[in-house]
Amino acid sequence: MYFDLESRYNHSCKEVTACQADGLDKKQHIFREVIIMKSVQVSINTVDKVKAFVNDITKFEYEFDLVSGRYVVNAKSIMGIFSLDIRKPICLHINTEENTDEVINALSPYMV
Repeated sequence: MYFDLESRYNHSCKEVTACQADGLDKKQHIFREVIIMKSVQVSINTVDKVKAFVNDITKFEYEFDLVSGRYVVNAKSIMGIFSLDIRKPICLHINTEENTDEVINALSPYMV
């Protein structure tokens, strides 16, 4: 079986499938990623709050997503945030393998 690079990735698992390349057989390897997601509601309803929020959140290496309805944007992107309706609270997903207490403390001024 041959798969292109994009087709071998799954939602929460990366699966490398068995294939032949240049006459060499490669064994099947399965890599699992354990991702803990914590969700909190944040209110960033002014331009100044958005700028301060992005400055605070970019200090961390974790991945952050803002979810509003069916839209999901990178929380470190000012342009992405302004594409959402910031008049109402937005759900922030923190994707990490580590403890999120430090992040929660830094984001406490924005939490609802």
